[in-house]
Amino acid sequence: MQEMEWHLFSAMFLLAISYTLQKDAHVRVDIFYANFAKKTQALINILGFILFILPISLLITYYGIDFAYNAYTINEQSGDPGGLTQRFIIKSIIPISFILVIISGTIFAKNNYEVLKQ
Repeated sequence: MQEMEWHLFSAMFLLAISYTLQKDAHVRVDIFYANFAKKTQALINILGFILFILPISLLITYYGIDFAYNAYTINEQSGDPGGLTQRFIIKSIIPISFILVIISGTIFAKNNYEVLKQ
């Protein structure tokens, strides 16, 4: 049961990343950001997506697909006696969550681009 708890917590956390980005509720250092004009904030958000979110999300998705596929092909199971089987299920949540981050980030950048155009 404890192993199931870890897997469910991991899935919840990974899938919440894109939701948090979509709602613009992610953690950031607001010392300077809060004092910037809306257009400057939008520019920072777009650059942050292009320079940070997109590259790491693409890398994690690319390598995460292989990670999950390898777990599937070898029928990876828990090393604990009576542990969970089909570990590929939780490992497949990794690339799925970052595909969702790419989609949410694209929408987030598009919305910030609309602010820049005003």
